[in-house]
Amino acid sequence: MDHNAIVLHQDDVDPDSWDDPVRGTLAFRTLLGGAATPTGRLTAGVAQLPPGGWLGLHAHDQAEVYHVLEGELLLRLDDSEHRLRPGSVVFLPGGTPHGVTNTGDAAARLFYVLAAGSFEEVEYRFGE
Repeated sequence: MDHNAIVLHQDDVDPDSWDDPVRGTLAFRTLLGGAATPTGRLTAGVAQLPPGGWLGLHAHDQAEVYHVLEGELLLRLDDSEHRLRPGSVVFLPGGTPHGVTNTGDAAARLFYVLAAGSFEEVEYRFGE
């Protein structure tokens, strides 16, 4: 009995990307959540930021977790900054303003999990 388990590889999912002055410059693959891989409770995936790539400062009501897989990132939380490297884990309570920038010479990758069944449930508020 599989209890509706989902098993896949990140290469099985087409990437999306943002490249604009508000949201930032990054690519991401939503691995779990939404219509294609419904979990009902969470959305998870892998984001990749090229050297100098960034995700704009934003907030949303859902809690989020980051786990850095590769690269060097600078995390902005409200008025503080934190250097992240592979193995760094961040818990972001809902409503916490946050953003990241790749400060390294190579691509940075991070695994993310949002407490939402799909991205459609998340209202991103950029500039917070």
